[in-house]
Amino acid sequence: MAFGRSERRRPAAVDPMTLKILVAGGFGVGKTTLVGAVSEIKPLRTEERLTEAGRPVDDLDGVEGKTTTTVMMDFGRITLNEELVLYLFGTPGQDRFWFLWDELARGALGAVVLTDTRRLADCFGAIDYFERRGLPFTVAVNCFDGAEHYPAEAVREALDLDPEVPVMLCDARRKDSARDVLIAVVRHAMKVTAQQREPALP
Repeated sequence: MAFGRSERRRPAAVDPMTLKILVAGGFGVGKTTLVGAVSEIKPLRTEERLTEAGRPVDDLDGVEGKTTTTVMMDFGRITLNEELVLYLFGTPGQDRFWFLWDELARGALGAVVLTDTRRLADCFGAIDYFERRGLPFTVAVNCFDGAEHYPAEAVREALDLDPEVPVMLCDARRKDSARDVLIAVVRHAMKVTAQQREPALP
């Protein structure tokens, strides 16, 4: 009687978990750049050229070289590992497109608030938005060439952030730097979600 070696069954492939992350911040802060730098697919962009008609409402101080603006959203995707894929949604930065934010934020796990130290006040709207809705967020300071660099704790103090909100420095043009920001967002959001699920002590 012949005996054959039984083949080990390979575990069935499991679809990776997909999470939605917002990339928000003020006008010209680098949201489109960050999504494009890290996306493994060709990012979807909804950019239009700035026009003379928009000059009265578009503040170009500090970003005089900017010629386009996002009018709906940016979209990209990054696979962090075999088990986790992030879908990235970049929000429009101008006030007149705020009506799109509620739809973009639906179902999001967390958000990046990208900031520029030359125009720090521009990110207050995004921070207020996520704080009011209880959506976990991480602040990422985009270190532009020629801009004054400040330590993360100085930025935290200037923005009056809660101690648990992560603040980090980044270069939105670099894939590794943008990826580190997204990993920080996921970790922070999962920690906050776990804490919210913990039963309250009697």
